[in-house]
Amino acid sequence: MANLLRGSCKLARLEMTEQGALGVLVLNGRILGFTLQPDEKDRSGFYIPAGEYFCRRFHGFKWPDTFEIVVPGHTALLFHAGNVEDHTEGCILLGASVGKLRGNRAVLNSGRTFKQFQRETKDVDGFWIDIEDHYL
Repeated sequence: MANLLRGSCKLARLEMTEQGALGVLVLNGRILGFTLQPDEKDRSGFYIPAGEYFCRRFHGFKWPDTFEIVVPGHTALLFHAGNVEDHTEGCILLGASVGKLRGNRAVLNSGRTFKQFQRETKDVDGFWIDIEDHYL
């Protein structure tokens, strides 16, 4: 891959509840937004263990322009828009703020935040992400 993201990408997970793992995504030294992933006991999604992973450009039918987090034994773990844990399908949801949606923990303004992520990575073929757990 010719174009790798300059700088770093870090996801710091800060809160774990039965409604998902909430974190903050830092891209090139600045906070891009909040993240929501399945919690570690969620049976409908996959919880990505803490660690360093390569993310490669992904073009699919539902998410035509995003990145796949390469985790051995799993496919199509993506960054995408969505609000609540049921939307994750094992993936990482992006949002501008945190709140509630129909009584569930949620990341909000997800579509706008995902578009910002796409703009900031438009010329990038891949990058490394460091996922860390800092649960309080």
